Amino acid sequence: MTKTLDELFEPVADAVENAILVAFDGCHKIYVAMDEEQADWFRKNYNSSNCSTHLNFTGTPTEMLNTLLVWWGESCGLKFIQSVTTNYDDPNRGFVSLIGQGDWMSDEDDDDEDDEDDE
Repeated sequence: MTKTLDELFEPVADAVENAILVAFDGCHKIYVAMDEEQADWFRKNYNSSNCSTHLNFTGTPTEMLNTLLVWWGESCGLKFIQSVTTNYDDPNRGFVSLIGQGDWMSDEDDDDEDDEDDE
C-alpha cells in the first residue's frame, strides 16, 4: 500500500522539530543535521559556492520541512532522507533513515520495474 506524502514525511516532520539544518546534494541525498557539528559540516560542504547543486538551509521547523518537501519533489528516483547526529564511537550509527530509498514507491511501481526487467 502506498503511503500519502503526509504519512511518508511523519518521521521527517518529527526530526525537524529538533534539527539545526537541512541539506541536499541536488540529486537524491537529503539530510537533516541534528547537532551543530553535523550542521557545520553541511555548511562547509553543502553550499552552492562549493558546488552548484549542494545546498543547505536553516530555519524554523516549518520552513525546513517545506524546504525538504521542495527538494523531495526535485530529487531523482534514488532519493532518501536521513537524519545525522555525531557519533564518535561509530560514525555510521549517527545516520538514521527517515525515508529510505524506495520507501516512497508503491507496490505497483515495484511490479512495473520487475516487468521491465523481464523484457
